Amino acid sequence: MLILASASATRKALLDKAGLRFEAQPATLDERALETSAIAAGGDGRDVALLLARHKAEAVSRQRPGDIVIGADQTLALGLELLHKPGSREDARAQLDHLRGKTHRLHAAVTLARDGVTLWSDIETAELTMREFSASERDQVLELEGADILGSVGSYRLEGPSIRLFETVTGDYFTILGLPLLPLLAALRDIAPELLQSQD
Repeated sequence: MLILASASATRKALLDKAGLRFEAQPATLDERALETSAIAAGGDGRDVALLLARHKAEAVSRQRPGDIVIGADQTLALGLELLHKPGSREDARAQLDHLRGKTHRLHAAVTLARDGVTLWSDIETAELTMREFSASERDQVLELEGADILGSVGSYRLEGPSIRLFETVTGDYFTILGLPLLPLLAALRDIAPELLQSQD
């Protein structure tokens, strides 16, 4: 059985559209504590994303003996600063203003684990630059996005109206959505090809 250690609707949709049969079982972790420890040890956004993906996969795989578990995480780095999901509409407005006219990086990590042991990991990075948008443009996008924006790190969804705020985007689309899908599928073909077979 293939397990996704995430409650992310986007990650679920990506796996579903790829034709994978899986169950979702979110991991329960203190993500901010793990992030703090990684940063204190000299880690950056890439290290944090990999650490969280690995911990999620390993934690859930200990609860699901024999199953292959996918752990995934994404960090947004603006230089050395890491941004998180906004807690409110005001937080989202402030985050977008902070990113305006600047280039930031999205680091998306994915791990496969079985019985508490990591079998494989990968991390991909995308680079995004926001335009010097106006306050009215920002507020219009937030209005169009609605409550969905509160579930998005950086306070935007590239697959939604937020795309209007960007000048350039460099990187894999799936990485931007938070799951490096092509490397994951390649790893599943190597590690557990039976999980890619039709079960109808």
